[in-house]
Amino acid sequence: MADPMHQFQVSKIVELPTVTVFGQAIDLSITNSVAAMMLAATLIIVFYAVASAKQAVVPGRLQTVGEMLYGLVNGLTESIIGHDGKKYLPFVFTLFIFVLFANVQGMFLVFTATSQIAVTLTLGLMVILTVVGVGFAKNGLKFFKLFAPSGVPWPLYFLLVPIEILSFLIRPITLALRLFGNMLGGHVVLKIFAGFVVALGGMGVLGWAGAALALSSVVALTALEFMVAFLQAFVFAVLTCVYLNDVVHLDSH
Repeated sequence: MADPMHQFQVSKIVELPTVTVFGQAIDLSITNSVAAMMLAATLIIVFYAVASAKQAVVPGRLQTVGEMLYGLVNGLTESIIGHDGKKYLPFVFTLFIFVLFANVQGMFLVFTATSQIAVTLTLGLMVILTVVGVGFAKNGLKFFKLFAPSGVPWPLYFLLVPIEILSFLIRPITLALRLFGNMLGGHVVLKIFAGFVVALGGMGVLGWAGAALALSSVVALTALEFMVAFLQAFVFAVLTCVYLNDVVHLDSH
């Protein structure tokens, strides 16, 4: 348990049978990562069910928080995408609130699903596939104009187009690594400093000063991690809006 990486170990909670799909064996067992994501989804549903139950003119605390989070993402999509942002608000808000709850619940002795690269990469792929789908649905084959911005001297296209294609393809990877790296790194640092508290506390009077310093660092880092949990969900939503804006307003690219 002193191993700071132990907290990220994926383990099975409920054994379920393995099925074969197109020749590929898929284990349907529920792991701690799956359970954490299911818990996050359940908490979101319960939170908004309770927060919106009364729909009071003068909102209570839960309703205020729920409306504030919704209003934040609503303003985000409208400011980045414009009037068309309303169409994509459900998708962006769902991503934002899921990442937020998954990040925050990981601070309360629950497995942090967003510390797994498989989870964050899946979210990143969802974003980029949605962007591609919206791009083709709205622009048809003109979608490829995204890789050839207007107003550029034609000889530069030989250099610019491959760079734009590579930049587009790497977007889900950067989305995944940013979220994964921040959640993984923060939790590892917290675990290490918490280990210092225990180790130094057992060294007698001389170690107590070091243990107190380590404990104060844990408190400060915990506050920082809560802020990072929110900021990473916010950044994920911002970048999703930016990528959608590229294909919604392709003519201005």
